Amino acid sequence: MPYTGTLKKINDQGVIRLGYRENSPPFAFLADNGKPVGYSLDLCEVIVEEVAGELRKDIRVEMRPVTPENRFDLIRSGEIDLECGSTVNSIERRKVFGFSPTIFVTGAKTLVRRGSGIRSFADLGGKAVVLTRGTVHSEVIPKMAERQKLAITFISAADHQESFQALVSGKADAFINDDVQLHGMLAETRSAADFRIVGDFLTYADYALTMRKDDTDFAEVVDRAFTRLMGSREIVAIYEKWFLRPLPHGVRLNLRMSPHLEELFRVRGMPSD
Repeated sequence: MPYTGTLKKINDQGVIRLGYRENSPPFAFLADNGKPVGYSLDLCEVIVEEVAGELRKDIRVEMRPVTPENRFDLIRSGEIDLECGSTVNSIERRKVFGFSPTIFVTGAKTLVRRGSGIRSFADLGGKAVVLTRGTVHSEVIPKMAERQKLAITFISAADHQESFQALVSGKADAFINDDVQLHGMLAETRSAADFRIVGDFLTYADYALTMRKDDTDFAEVVDRAFTRLMGSREIVAIYEKWFLRPLPHGVRLNLRMSPHLEELFRVRGMPSD
């Protein structure tokens, strides 16, 4: 069969290249043994199985770490074929990249040290806030502060771990990121006693796996993998593994599937209980 795009590339080379994040628990992060693990990687594993079935051949998986800053460049250049992380599927990004069906629904909140007195976005006036470069928040939150006439000093970091360390060290008074990633970071670092997530949601966003745009053959296989995930309810087992059961270091997030996400999965074919 004359495949095109990414599927042709994988068929010709016998390799699929996956990008993963090193510190975005529970979506993609490094376990204690250095192995990349997480919710998004488990979903990508199902896609790899679907690709192998379509091509009727074994394919090798190559893993490459990516950051919020370089992930899109690596997809565009062909150095990775699919990003298995925690990327927001936004209108602007859809003009340039392709996305899988939604894998999670979230929104930005504020992480602060306990006892800081910061309880809302308005309390950040005169404070230093760290944002991770290459994220939606690095563009949206400063504009929000400008509209509300808040004199916030924004500093940037290369990835979420560096942003969190800026808060830990006192360089920043707050770290704004998607709430699920903040919960994951507190669980991974066992530091929930020292920090708290405060305020209302500042943004809302859908996460999806990222690929090249207008890549029809590959997008069809990805979509088929999600149909299988939903129809068999395997998506529920994978979700519970990472959001309800203990993570590799033993801490639970205890984040039940939201009604919004559950409804999105049902629309994709997930049977009711």
